[in-house]
Amino acid sequence: MSFTEAGAALRPALVALRRELHADPEVGLELPRTQARILAALEGLNLEITLGKSTTSVVAVLHGARPGPTVLLRGDMDGLPVEELTGLEYAATNGAMHACGHDLHIAGLVGAARLLAARRQELAGNVLFMFQPGEEGHGGARHMLAEGLLETTGDKPIAAYAVHVQPGPAGVFSSRPGAMLAGANGLGITVNGLGGHASRPHAAIDPVPALMEIATALQTMATRKFDALDPIVVTVTLLKAGEVINVIPDKAALGATVRTLSKASTEKLAVETKRLAENIALAHGCTAEVEFHVAYPVTVNDPGTTAAALLTLRNQFGSDRVIQAENPVMASEDFSVVLEEVPGTYIFLACSPDGSDAQEFNHSPRVIFDDSVLGDQAAALAQLAFSHLGTVN
Repeated sequence: MSFTEAGAALRPALVALRRELHADPEVGLELPRTQARILAALEGLNLEITLGKSTTSVVAVLHGARPGPTVLLRGDMDGLPVEELTGLEYAATNGAMHACGHDLHIAGLVGAARLLAARRQELAGNVLFMFQPGEEGHGGARHMLAEGLLETTGDKPIAAYAVHVQPGPAGVFSSRPGAMLAGANGLGITVNGLGGHASRPHAAIDPVPALMEIATALQTMATRKFDALDPIVVTVTLLKAGEVINVIPDKAALGATVRTLSKASTEKLAVETKRLAENIALAHGCTAEVEFHVAYPVTVNDPGTTAAALLTLRNQFGSDRVIQAENPVMASEDFSVVLEEVPGTYIFLACSPDGSDAQEFNHSPRVIFDDSVLGDQAAALAQLAFSHLGTVN
């Protein structure tokens, strides 16, 4: 029986697991109820399991019948602090929500473990299942790497894969070589002036006009200092200046998220934002303090691994269900830190209930994912691992 056929048979159990997870999401790095459900779902598969120390991560190793390399498969575990508005009968009611589909990722990875465990005798090597908390801005992958994830089997994995759901025609896989998702960077700028009475701006050094000019100039910088073929996105999301309307404050500050598609543009951005803010502030008689923080690096798919993965999926599901994406996505991913260490591929799986992409997007309180794809999601992950480790009896 092929992985696709076995995945279809497994689908009802995976849907039940997914809906149980969906109804009880947890946020951040500490997900004890989610961890317990994963452990229960993996019971009886004869896996070597390690629990995280700094988080509630789960690392499970399937040892094949013969020695060989290791392949890593990842599923993230955490929800978002979003109140669910889907109206589903299994909707969460605790103020959190699996609005990014991580409940499907857990169930799909559990399914892959079951499929591969059933064919253990055909495997030459190990499959490393990475159940990761804290993907949504908490750096869970870095915690797991720091605890020795990539040394679990004694050898660094030769390949790493993750499948992430998104809106679109259900059952369609997509990926691309090179930059797949943007790097996420945090930018904070504080302009220091000299406060005073709002009726006497000439007797003060007003930081507000300087900050406003900086906010506008950041957009010009994005289009004039950076290659249009290696673009960046700068979005100012926080502005803070003063408490009352008749006082010029001493300080004014902004916060922004900046998305980049290459390491070179990320490094250049740190230099250019500092130069821009300091010089505009100086022109206003102020000073500026700039904080630039790389939250997640660019998610970069290995070209060779990705070409092979797309071919494997086309052979498994047909060419009409597997496409090579033309452009990267400007969202960001914690799996990027794994792909900095291991050649691998990040793959999207579309799963809108009505088969269209005219849906609420990930992170919306109204987004709905069609969990009928779970059998194929599990089968795809299993087949990708098997393509490296499978042998003929």
